[in-house]
Amino acid sequence: MSTTASDPLATLGALPGVPDAVDSVRKAVDRVYGHRVMRRRSNEVTAEAALRGSRGSAALAGADWNLEEVRRRTDFSGEDEARTVGAALRLTAEAGQLLSVWRQSPLRVLARLHLVAAGGAAPDDAVGRPRLAGEPVEEPLIEAPLPGADEVAGRLEGLSQLIIAGSAAPALVTAAVVHGELLALRPFGSHNGLVARTAERVVLIGSGLDPKSICPAEVGHAEQGRAAYVAAFEGYTTGTPEGVAAWIAHCGRSVELGVRESTAVCEALQRGAA
Repeated sequence: MSTTASDPLATLGALPGVPDAVDSVRKAVDRVYGHRVMRRRSNEVTAEAALRGSRGSAALAGADWNLEEVRRRTDFSGEDEARTVGAALRLTAEAGQLLSVWRQSPLRVLARLHLVAAGGAAPDDAVGRPRLAGEPVEEPLIEAPLPGADEVAGRLEGLSQLIIAGSAAPALVTAAVVHGELLALRPFGSHNGLVARTAERVVLIGSGLDPKSICPAEVGHAEQGRAAYVAAFEGYTTGTPEGVAAWIAHCGRSVELGVRESTAVCEALQRGAA
C-alpha cells in the first residue's frame, strides 16, 4: 500500500465500492447499538463478543474450536491449538487497555500485543520486536512473499506515522489497512495473524465506531472462511485499487457479520436464554 496523497487513507476511502461498504457498516453498527438490551446489559454483550471474536481469530490461525469448548476450557497450555486459543483470548482482553497508547505510539502497542500473544512461547529476545534479517517466521495460512527485515522496518514506521498523523478516512478503511499491512509484513516471528486482527479491533474501538467492542470483525472473518480471507488479502497485496477496495469491503462484511452475531446475543439476552 503506497500513495503520494497527503491523506492516503482518505484517498483509499474514495475507491469504488468503499463508500458503500462504509455506509453499510455504519448502519449495521448503529442498529445493534440501538438495541434495547444495550441500555442495561452492554457489559454482557461486550464479554460475549470478546469470547466469540477470540474464537474466530483462533480459527483463522488453525485452532477452529467449538465456542462452548472455548467457554469451558480453563487450561490453554499444552498442545499447539490450545496455545493458539489462549493467545487469542489474551489479545482480546488486552486490546481495550491499549487505546490511549495507540494514537501516540502504535509500534509500542504492536510490540505489547506480540508479547501478550507469545506468552513465553518464543525465545525471549525475539518477543515484542520486529524480526531481524534471517530470522524465520511461523505464520499459518498466509503464504505471500515475505518482505525483508529492512522493508518491514520502513513500512512499519510509515504505518505508524499515518496513524499518529490522523486521517479523515472512515474507521473501517483505517482498520482494514492496518490489518492488511500487518499480514503483508508479518513483522514478528510468530502470531502475526492474531496480532493483525487484534490491531484491527483496536482501531475499530478507538475510532469510536465500536466503542463498546460489541462488533467482532474476527467472527465475520472466520465465518466467511479461510479461503475467502486469503483471497481478499491477496487482492490487497497487489496494491491495485480494485484489490485494496475488495479487501476493505471484505473487512466491512466481517464487521457486519460480527454485528449480526452480537444482535443474536442481544436477542437471546432479551429472551432470558443467555
